[in-house]
Amino acid sequence: MNKLIKIGVSALAGSLALTAANAIEMSVSGSAGGAYASSDDTGKTGPYQFDSVVFSASGTTDGGIDVSAKMELDNDNPATNAGMDDRSFSFGTAEMGTVTFSGHGGSSVMGQWDDVTPNAYEEVWDGTSGADVRIDGISGNNLLSYVSPTISGLTFRAAYQSTAADAGTGNGKTISAYNDWGISIAPEMVEGLEVGYATGEMHESTTEAIDHTTYYIKYTYGSFTVAYQEHEADGVSAASSDESETWGVSYAVNENLSVAYGERDYDDDTSSSAAGSLEQNDSGVSASYTMGGMTIAGHMNSSDNVGGAASADRDSYEIALSFAF
Repeated sequence: MNKLIKIGVSALAGSLALTAANAIEMSVSGSAGGAYASSDDTGKTGPYQFDSVVFSASGTTDGGIDVSAKMELDNDNPATNAGMDDRSFSFGTAEMGTVTFSGHGGSSVMGQWDDVTPNAYEEVWDGTSGADVRIDGISGNNLLSYVSPTISGLTFRAAYQSTAADAGTGNGKTISAYNDWGISIAPEMVEGLEVGYATGEMHESTTEAIDHTTYYIKYTYGSFTVAYQEHEADGVSAASSDESETWGVSYAVNENLSVAYGERDYDDDTSSSAAGSLEQNDSGVSASYTMGGMTIAGHMNSSDNVGGAASADRDSYEIALSFAF
């Protein structure tokens, strides 16, 4: 009996020593606020609340592998009414890169780079009813991603998602699985310059693939940042091919105030310019002011030919007050 007790005490001591050797850092961060917005100048306006609390934990194993996990609680997951939104864990080393598995809210490389042009609050296509159409691969739950170490300014990214069933519509179908990859380069000899390229494979049908691609160039000089980006969905025919062209510029007036302007042209079905398949033209201005943990920000966006429809011209605006803690 005494021997069993002694063994148990030794095991407990070893467990405590292991825990002490692999200390875990815990943190909680969040934000809360509200906004007054209109997504269509012909419709009603109204206020809404937004909030987010992020729980994070990180540590390093005896083998030198960095491990972290995080979970977000917010009001942006209405499907479950549970309040739990993005959650993921990652592991890696400085030499080998980082692997992340996102149980919810994962983003592929094309999704992360859906619009890299600068803005002070939201993208020029965001906030306007029906204008949020993008060539951005696929993102979502149970997504595996990888980010390499940065070597001489070059970083490699990749993502993979397996689907239980074929999903999607149009030229954005996913058949069994989706994968993409991308490369960004910030050359050391040109400070402030960054260029990137990414590509992923979607499907038009079970036998026809559609390549989603994007490339961008971004340059920061002093208080100015300017960027240009193109996206393409290259289908088997022009009717199943889309493309978009975006540019934007931002200016940091001081360490608290920033302003930005941008434009985007989105062509859905490059084979047609009929009244139902016109080029959608988006533009917008945004601004933000931060003081301590408080931010006041807003945008005014305008979109013509929304969804390719003639005379479907809409304006939107939003002004928000938020507090970070």
